[in-house]
Amino acid sequence: MKLLYVGDPMCSWCYGFGKEMTELMAMHPELDLEIIVGGVRAGATDVLDQAGKEFRLGHWARVEAQSGLPFNRAALMARENFVYDTEPICRAVVTARKLAPQADLLAVFRALQNAFYVDGRDTTNGRVLAEVVAAQLQLDAEQVLQVWEEHDTIVQTKADFVRARALGVRSFPALLLDTDQGIFEVSGGYAHAAQLDQQLQRVIAQRGLAA
Repeated sequence: MKLLYVGDPMCSWCYGFGKEMTELMAMHPELDLEIIVGGVRAGATDVLDQAGKEFRLGHWARVEAQSGLPFNRAALMARENFVYDTEPICRAVVTARKLAPQADLLAVFRALQNAFYVDGRDTTNGRVLAEVVAAQLQLDAEQVLQVWEEHDTIVQTKADFVRARALGVRSFPALLLDTDQGIFEVSGGYAHAAQLDQQLQRVIAQRGLAA
């Protein structure tokens, strides 16, 4: 059995969910975790205008209230000509997976989120993304950037997007349990770690699976 976490680092509810996932994984060290990037706004080309910024701030306020995590609102509001394309940051997660398949990918995922939501960095920029991933994996940023730019990495990222939809995931975050009996939903949205644990235990019990 393993958990499948489907999300996007530039999805605000996924940012809040990261803390809960870290707590859940600490409760269940026996379970492996696979992260599938969903591409919530992959390939977007429209510039984020004032209305778009204010719309996001509304979401951020709700996530902050639920999760207690901080948001750098000023950095978002100060951005000019910003295209909210999530493909680059999703590709950074895939890059980390390629370079260090045994690494804690959730920690990388959360570091990328922190770079955007807290540090206010431009996480559509390949060099910024490479620096964040390199710091987490203790690798050379140029090496990370090179892999991030590879055609194969772009292809693998698109494959994640397709897989997310094939799993029936239409909104993020989503948490699934992959077993030899099939794949079952644990959570179809944000939830606190204690609730996730209850839902996971319920799925395991209902299917007669070994914990």
